[in-house]
Amino acid sequence: MIVAIANQKGGVGKTTTAINLAAALAMRGKRTLLIDLDPQANSTMSYLDVRQVSLSIYDAIAEPSVKLQDVILPSSMENLSIAPSRIALAKLEAKLVGEMDAHFRLKDKLEPLLAEYPQVVIDCPPTLGLLTVNALVAATHLLIPIQSSYFALEGTDDLLETIEKVRQRPNPALRILGVVITMHDKRTALARDIRAQIQKVFGSKVFKTVITKSVRLEESPAYKESIFTFAPDSTGASEYYRLCEEVIDRA
Repeated sequence: MIVAIANQKGGVGKTTTAINLAAALAMRGKRTLLIDLDPQANSTMSYLDVRQVSLSIYDAIAEPSVKLQDVILPSSMENLSIAPSRIALAKLEAKLVGEMDAHFRLKDKLEPLLAEYPQVVIDCPPTLGLLTVNALVAATHLLIPIQSSYFALEGTDDLLETIEKVRQRPNPALRILGVVITMHDKRTALARDIRAQIQKVFGSKVFKTVITKSVRLEESPAYKESIFTFAPDSTGASEYYRLCEEVIDRA
């Protein structure tokens, strides 16, 4: 299972979902690879000291001579490895302009490692450019986090259009695994209304698990931990573990 976590709208809990879904999958005993495709490198910094990173996912995608295995680093969690990002990734689109295989670089580098890493989670940048398209071409499934805020559904039409274009040619097997509502404040009427609106648009694609707003979820990356080790008894930990179970059931 290769899950791309994508939404071109920033600040929707995409990285929080990526780091904690990957951790939950690893906790179930499956070797898991978290690929950080965001030049901001927040997933990377959630698990690694960036001073450890000499080669990054940029090198693996940009340079034919660099294998993906060359850039992967172990995390402090058992069964979880990281393909780290660096700010240089922002230059990738310019470097690969005109390259015939530009959209297939990640898929080609990842395929030899799928026996070693049966679970792969890809944290996409908040754009619909070359990096996100690389993720969608490589992925078997797409998970879309949507914040329960006033502008929640803004831009989702563009994302769905991009998905359809990817399905038409480079990756017809790509499936929408589901939509997860994030940063939900169940105390407010607005959040409840937005949740109902998201469910009306996406129907059965919406996961039953809703990720509520949580200080613990915001704090854990600063300590280079997932929510499961940082605050194992927290609401965020139980919600992300339930989401993981739903993901496995749907895949």
